[in-house]
Amino acid sequence: MRAFLSRAWCLRLAGAGLVLALTAGAAQADFPTKPVRIVVPFAPGGGTDLIARTLGQEMAKDLGQPVIIDNKPGAGTIIGTDAVAKAAPDGYSLVMASFAHAVNPSLQSKLPFDNAKAFAPVMLVGRGPNVLVVRPASPLKTVQDVLAAARANPGKLTYASQGAGTSAHLAGEMFDNLAKVKTLHVPYRGAGPAMTDLMGGQVEMFFGTAAAVAPFVDRGQLRAIAVTSAEPSAAFKGIPTIGASIPGYAVESWYGLYAPAGTPKDVISRLNAAARKAARSPEFARKVEAEGLAIGAGEPAELDTYVRAEEARWARIVKENGIKAD
Repeated sequence: MRAFLSRAWCLRLAGAGLVLALTAGAAQADFPTKPVRIVVPFAPGGGTDLIARTLGQEMAKDLGQPVIIDNKPGAGTIIGTDAVAKAAPDGYSLVMASFAHAVNPSLQSKLPFDNAKAFAPVMLVGRGPNVLVVRPASPLKTVQDVLAAARANPGKLTYASQGAGTSAHLAGEMFDNLAKVKTLHVPYRGAGPAMTDLMGGQVEMFFGTAAAVAPFVDRGQLRAIAVTSAEPSAAFKGIPTIGASIPGYAVESWYGLYAPAGTPKDVISRLNAAARKAARSPEFARKVEAEGLAIGAGEPAELDTYVRAEEARWARIVKENGIKAD
């Protein structure tokens, strides 16, 4: 009798397990059944915010559910990124990562998450240059002007960034190290607040992402001096590279979509398909072409490979130059 009950109980458990597995499979097959959230670890108004909102609008058309942008700025992107690292791995919480995601492991002494273990790559959205910009009335018109001003007043020439560890911050640090000058870094909680203070005269320069500064340059509210990429950017015709004045200088921005680790593979595939379709849409291309963004829109492995290489590259640069978070 006891053996019979044991077998009966095992069969019941096996049946329950099968039902749960089938239910989970059906839930994943129906994904998504509610809005998807993309966390932007910056304040509204910057390049990452623009890319996330534009991509999200297009993804929503394919997913059949709203894609909500959730701005969580602070701590050099760590606050917003950590929120997704700790979110349920169900595909409903994503983070639009950028340059700081690859640099923070070597720049920050302690992170609340491990990049290699906390996230599952979804898609590399694209890559693009940063742009050194100033106010239209600024006396700084060339990289040589900036170098002269920095040498004349060490530690006085200010540049804004969208946060410690971001591309704007490291672009300034690399500028100082390679040119053997000293400028003053002023971090903000996003590119929007940084540009507001730049235009208001509270800071003198900004190594902003192309996506963030391009509209302001086009409207004449900011003036571009140089691009940070190794080669000139087609989106900023006639604007030289910083590397033309400072040999070896090159910094690149990027945008990548991540989900929490443990997110089911079929959900990742669904999100990747929607993101790829969105990034290749005419509407997305129209909104980002002025920023010189080279669209990725590949498989998840593309993002993983690219970011691992960036982490290794910047770990070496941070160590060799003694760069520290403010």
